[in-house]
Amino acid sequence: MLLSLGLLLLMGLVLAALFKKIQLPTLIGFIITGIVLGPHVLNQMDSNLLLISSDLRTLALVIILIRAGLSLDIHKIIKQGRIAILLTFLPATFEIVGSVLFAHFMLGWTWLDGFILGTILAAVSPAVIVPRMLHLIERKYGSKHGIPDMVMAGASADDIYVILLFTIGISIYQTGTFQVVDVVFLPLKVILGVVYGLLLGKLLVIFFKKVHIRDTIKVLIIIGLSLVLISLENALYYSGLLSIVSLALMIYQDYPILSSRLLKKYEKIWLFAEMLLFVLVGAALDISVIPTIGFIGLGLIVSVLIIRLLGVWVCTIQSNTTKKEKLFMVISYIPKATVQASIGAIPLALGMAKGTEILAIAVMAILITAPIGALLIDQTQYRLLAIENT
Repeated sequence: MLLSLGLLLLMGLVLAALFKKIQLPTLIGFIITGIVLGPHVLNQMDSNLLLISSDLRTLALVIILIRAGLSLDIHKIIKQGRIAILLTFLPATFEIVGSVLFAHFMLGWTWLDGFILGTILAAVSPAVIVPRMLHLIERKYGSKHGIPDMVMAGASADDIYVILLFTIGISIYQTGTFQVVDVVFLPLKVILGVVYGLLLGKLLVIFFKKVHIRDTIKVLIIIGLSLVLISLENALYYSGLLSIVSLALMIYQDYPILSSRLLKKYEKIWLFAEMLLFVLVGAALDISVIPTIGFIGLGLIVSVLIIRLLGVWVCTIQSNTTKKEKLFMVISYIPKATVQASIGAIPLALGMAKGTEILAIAVMAILITAPIGALLIDQTQYRLLAIENT
């Protein structure tokens, strides 16, 4: 495993630097590293590392959600009301419906296969979006209407929403039956996730104010609690990911000075977590399947993305945001990466008939939308968003 980690680090850093130099997301370099070192090309990835890849991908998702929660200004989001709420689920719902219809009528897949594919594709990428929105928040671009805060919150909640639907789809596949209770009690799962997270975050704030320990230890405590929340979510029926965001959000609201310090720590941790996340998803991809997906897969990705962006625009109707701000929000919902990398390989691991194709389409979506979305955000952010003068 040591050799695998060494090769992973060295090759990943080199390719990431090359892509950064040409102004493309570094995650593309990490995915290529995984493909090259993985079992389908050079086969230089230790099998033990691949066995725990699912847990490592979940850990990376936890870290990016903590980062998002530690910098969300909930007051700005509340001011926008309807639009902020709609952004958390409507664009993803549009895309899931589009994926189901396309997969069934154009690819001949079952409704369930299309639904599971849709829940994987529908998530916007915090890995691409969060760092860019944090950059804008620091420089007060779009802060009048809280545009970066809304996009970041919407991206995080959007991911949690589709993951909840994904788990329902996987449950149907494994049991062969549709449990109405899973849908009926979905709001309860969301509410409990928020309540548990806020309460735990409040307790942490009280503890951190009374007990003086190093910030590094605080970072580890939060990660440890987050992993416990993820592990217990099925037993206690709540959303672990939503609890994690809520926990971090409470720290930001009640202890902003600490939140700012912790955020810098998590930015450093994310450098390695991001590499592991995308290298491992690249390693799971069988590139021989991509030619069989071909233009049909590309057509699916583009078609459902257009439907998603229409959903974003619908969310902004009759809001107090400007046309430029609306366009920026639409652009910000283009990139996909984090969730696709985190759960894209699960159908294949479970032995689903379309598991290989689902993973291939998920990786194609990352390779197409992540660089395009990142470039568009970077090139338009200062043109479309106004800076707030203080």
